[in-house]
Amino acid sequence: MQKKIIVSGSRPTGNIHLGNYFGAIANWVALQDEYECNYFIADWHALTTGYAETKDLRQNSISLMADFLASGLDPSRCTIFLQSLVRQHAELFLLLSMNTPLSWLERCPTYKDQLANIKDRDITTYGFLGYPALMASDILIYGADYVPVGEDQIPHLEISREMARRFNHLYSTEIFKEPLPLLTKSKVLPGTDGRKMSKSYGNTIALADTPEEVRKKVMGMITDPARIRKDDPGHPDVCTVFAFHKVFNESEVPEIEEKCKGGCIGCVSCKKNLQEKIAAFHTPIYEKRTELLSDPDYLVRLIHEGSDKAMTKAEIMMKKVRQAMQIDF
Repeated sequence: MQKKIIVSGSRPTGNIHLGNYFGAIANWVALQDEYECNYFIADWHALTTGYAETKDLRQNSISLMADFLASGLDPSRCTIFLQSLVRQHAELFLLLSMNTPLSWLERCPTYKDQLANIKDRDITTYGFLGYPALMASDILIYGADYVPVGEDQIPHLEISREMARRFNHLYSTEIFKEPLPLLTKSKVLPGTDGRKMSKSYGNTIALADTPEEVRKKVMGMITDPARIRKDDPGHPDVCTVFAFHKVFNESEVPEIEEKCKGGCIGCVSCKKNLQEKIAAFHTPIYEKRTELLSDPDYLVRLIHEGSDKAMTKAEIMMKKVRQAMQIDF
């Protein structure tokens, strides 16, 4: 039986952190045997908000490839590629933009939210407004059956589905599938300060962090602010450290919760326990990532090989698109 097709990507805007890993990458790794998976480094998407800051884009793309591989993605089991090396994405983006109503783009939740909140750069550009059409091209060009998303991203995917329906209707074809959301269960990690883990908050633990940096970040985590002394009863539900234990130390969670509430375990001891558990997970990934980055030419070669593979798939779809639009001279 032919495997169903999955497409997803990540912007090369900095180092992958544990929130990214458990929110997306861990699921990508789990899916790569069951589905025909296409995972890409979304460097064109990075330009929608960072078009004026491209000096690190190449190195960030190479580093992201190392993050992918160190996390368990395998080029022999999935297609990993660089968006800008598969120029068919740009061609389909152009063609979709010709028939996508402006109102569809303007109602995109991310467009409105980022336009209101990003004040340190000018994002009133055609590329930023039109990025849903680029996202749709990324998905539709591979005939994706599913896109792994969280519930908050379903409205974004619906725009791609609408573009597929409109194209099929306009050109009396059934070329494009309407991709469905693959709702994935993700482990949620807060940042080290209790807020959402985000590079903009400076509260992340990155795969690129050294073991010593990870140890310091764990030992500096925010705990129960109402707990002053070691034997004071704690409130695990408001403690960042306890939230991390639920991801990295599930078997001990009931015991830790009981001891914390009973004032039988101190925050320092609890952090040291967590630090060991995170190190057991993080250090092998860090070491593999470091080894991969010692040979950037190898990573670039893998990027090109994956992109060539993706280009072959994309061109099959583009021939159908050109034919449907009667521009296949």
